[in-house]
Amino acid sequence: MKRWRGVLLPALSLGCLVACATAPVRDTAVPASSPVPPPSRERALRESWLKERHGLLLDMMRRHGVGMWVVVNEEFHDDPLTAWVAPPLPYAGNRDVFVFVDAGDAGLQKVALTGYATEAVTRFFTSPAVERKQAEALAELDARYHPRTIALAMDGRRGVTRGLTHDSYKWLVEALGPTAEARFVSAAPLIEEYLDTRLPGEFAPYRDLVVLTESLVKRALSNEVVVPGKTTVGEVRRWLYDALFEARVGTWFQPDLRVQRQGMKDGFSRGFLAVADEAVVIQRGDLLHVDFGVTALGLNTDWQKMAYVLKDGEKDAPEGLKRALANTQTLQDALMLRASRPGRSSADVYDATMAEMKERGIEAKVYSHPLGAQGHALGAAIDFRAASRQEAPRVLRKGSYLAVELSTTTAVPEWGGQQVAVMQEDPAYLTDEGWRFFVPRQDAFYLIH
Repeated sequence: MKRWRGVLLPALSLGCLVACATAPVRDTAVPASSPVPPPSRERALRESWLKERHGLLLDMMRRHGVGMWVVVNEEFHDDPLTAWVAPPLPYAGNRDVFVFVDAGDAGLQKVALTGYATEAVTRFFTSPAVERKQAEALAELDARYHPRTIALAMDGRRGVTRGLTHDSYKWLVEALGPTAEARFVSAAPLIEEYLDTRLPGEFAPYRDLVVLTESLVKRALSNEVVVPGKTTVGEVRRWLYDALFEARVGTWFQPDLRVQRQGMKDGFSRGFLAVADEAVVIQRGDLLHVDFGVTALGLNTDWQKMAYVLKDGEKDAPEGLKRALANTQTLQDALMLRASRPGRSSADVYDATMAEMKERGIEAKVYSHPLGAQGHALGAAIDFRAASRQEAPRVLRKGSYLAVELSTTTAVPEWGGQQVAVMQEDPAYLTDEGWRFFVPRQDAFYLIH
């Protein structure tokens, strides 16, 4: 673990230095150092996290009144919970079932009813012989412990909390009987706490993923990739896809680019700056924005940064654009440092942040969301859409990860008073003093010469 991380950071620092190169890369990205260890080490790392996560589960089940939690994984239709409750393996059994039971003084009982016997699974679960019928084994567990509630991934608001299929539900009813069905409850609250709880061991690898994300974005928004007047938005996007491949990581959404330029009309869609068409050619004087994230080790990043394409004779972005970036930094400080604390509700944090922006005369929008197990993860979102729906407030949990995603809109004198959006997004973690970035925020626009 320490060995591969020790190699990564110097290599990434070297990669950042090439941002001033003048030759564009069109066909493929320059290979990037990867924070992902070889598969055998990755498996060992993720299994160590799984063991620790299982150790937290019984207390969570009791907090949420769950007597038994059942996760059903269908062949070639994986439940999104499977990789978080069981070893991260390909599951090709017709139906694999993972059962967690609160056995009282006997503690947490973990049973895997899988189509194939695998040693990786039996390191974490008791596993009956594969010849044993799954339905009979499950019914026997229910009869032995008779849990008051049986929690299933259903009736949740988010996909990961409602992943149980219709046929899986019918199979459970047939296996357990109608009296058990009356004890079925939604596992959504348990799933949210389970997936929103970050482990200490995840911190350093996740930080390395954020460093990689920053490195690739800096390179994409530089003369290594962009030649003003020639390079298109689509070419930058394709470079990012190739860079993901070279870094041995994936992504959970397509990289998006946005372009603002002086005199541009109707650049907004649904209140946000619209994504640019791939055919758009990047020109001198453009303000570029990228939305990008990587997926590896079961974790996800989310990142937005901006670059300015210098005009002939310019050495920096116009002062009006820099003031616009400063407004967004003020918004970051209000949300992260002054409004947020563990135990406060996300609704109160949102209200306090927007009240400060109103007092300062800054036009602001906040749409921050949890990060980690998913890109748009479960947990307390600090988001104008949640506020408008009057959802039940969620409490900020110390140690959680958040995509601090927000923007301000500012009139720029050098652009004739045109409204310019400065959108930023940074992964952060919650401390007793508020949110902290994994890497320093963007204090100045990246400059493309």
